[in-house]
Amino acid sequence: MAVRTARKGKRSSRTEVLHRPRGLFHSRVQRVGPEHFGIVSVDCAKARSKWMLADFYGSVLIPPTVVAHNRVELDATIAQIRQALTSNELNDVLVAIERTGRYHHVIRDAFVRAEFEARLVHPFATKRFRQPADPSTKTDDTDLAAIHRAAVNGFALLEPKLTEDWQSLQMLVRHRRNLVQKNSVLRCQIREHLEAAWPGYAACFDELWDSHIGLALVRHYATPRALLAESAPAIDHWLRQQGVRFQRPTLDTILAWAQRATPGDPLSELHRRLALAYDDDRLQKTQEIQALERDLAHRLAQTPYVLLLSFPGINVVSAAEFAGEMGPIEHYANPRNITGRAGLFPSRYQSDQVDRPHGPLVRRGNRKLRAAILGIADNLVASNQHFKVLATRWKALGKHARHTHVKIALRFCRIAFHMVAGRQVFHHPSLRERHYILDKLLAFHTQHQTPWEQTLRDLHHAIDQVPTKEHRGEAQPLADRLQRWRQRRRGPQALAEILAIVLARLGVGIVQSQESGEQDPT
Repeated sequence: MAVRTARKGKRSSRTEVLHRPRGLFHSRVQRVGPEHFGIVSVDCAKARSKWMLADFYGSVLIPPTVVAHNRVELDATIAQIRQALTSNELNDVLVAIERTGRYHHVIRDAFVRAEFEARLVHPFATKRFRQPADPSTKTDDTDLAAIHRAAVNGFALLEPKLTEDWQSLQMLVRHRRNLVQKNSVLRCQIREHLEAAWPGYAACFDELWDSHIGLALVRHYATPRALLAESAPAIDHWLRQQGVRFQRPTLDTILAWAQRATPGDPLSELHRRLALAYDDDRLQKTQEIQALERDLAHRLAQTPYVLLLSFPGINVVSAAEFAGEMGPIEHYANPRNITGRAGLFPSRYQSDQVDRPHGPLVRRGNRKLRAAILGIADNLVASNQHFKVLATRWKALGKHARHTHVKIALRFCRIAFHMVAGRQVFHHPSLRERHYILDKLLAFHTQHQTPWEQTLRDLHHAIDQVPTKEHRGEAQPLADRLQRWRQRRRGPQALAEILAIVLARLGVGIVQSQESGEQDPT
């Protein structure tokens, strides 16, 4: 519906248009006629679904029918629909399927393979269109009628198509996040059992999980008394034999604790055994997480989202999470599409003279994308000096922490959109220097002990995404790293080869080291 408005004394052609759902197809209905346009409504379940065929007016042509999720019955259903289209002179048709976890994928894929246009209806829309007609009844048949009404009113939506590469990146990002959450739970369980077996032991370390000596001693000695019975030189010798890295002051702190340690729980041996079992699981998941992060870095380097590494405060993992949940940047016309999809805007209630425009964040939206963006906002507050100053200033002005969190997330979305869509590196008037993509990516692979062949391949992929005018800037930190390596004569030989190859690819050649009177290592 359009409303033409004009200012007093002036003639205006500005037209205000009421909000229209994104799933409207009325132009297609007008072209063939409402009585010749069919809508297949599908209510999905785990093992079977129920569907019906009706025209645009709602006249039922095939009553609600159950179809099992197997190839034979799906093919028979599609054949029945094709025959009904011919017999009822339906010249156009679409399939409206209610989203139901992953169960709707089987039906959707079957219709797509049969070259039908399959659209998805959110369960929220189904509920809203069912309640006015059947406020006290909820059945599969009433849901089918509600799905039909939702489709007619434009709430059957087409999902953007993602290639296998984007789908794989999204799955790996979510799998890693799931492993990290499980790893966090395991750490809590280990601490609980360790405190019961060896009370106060975890307090000997700034970070128990970063210490190689911490749980190694728990594995070797059954009780603190058994640890104390050994002499310090004997413990030192055993640790060195096992290849455990440690510092002598840390060992002295542990022995001092053992002298003052209180007796553990009566079931301390069982608590110790459970703590070590949980730690085995934690170590395995840690290895899986590192392998996943290497894979994510490889996939990130092949997308323009790798340009976000030039943003101070964003690392490889957070950039990969953002990329996986976002998908291709071409699906977003402007930054507001990103924040709108993530639900990063306040809810509003207005009636007559009552207006509360700054309510809590809307409940709808892509929660996983919102979590990725707000996680980056956390990193920016902690690691980016500009945003850290902004957060401190807003706190001094009495702004709520949630307000600051969301506002920084909104600013990041605006900057990230222009970087990724415009294929440009980070430039901000408040920061003198940006981070360098290749240097950050190389540091990531060095820390994760990635094979040098994969490291070099990922660097080449990243160079393809970096604008040509930024190649010289990207080469400078790599040249400095190679210069330091040659002067110190330390580090793996493969690193020098990688740096030389990448510098040549960037068009700056190999940087010559200063004369020192010694031969370079071979």
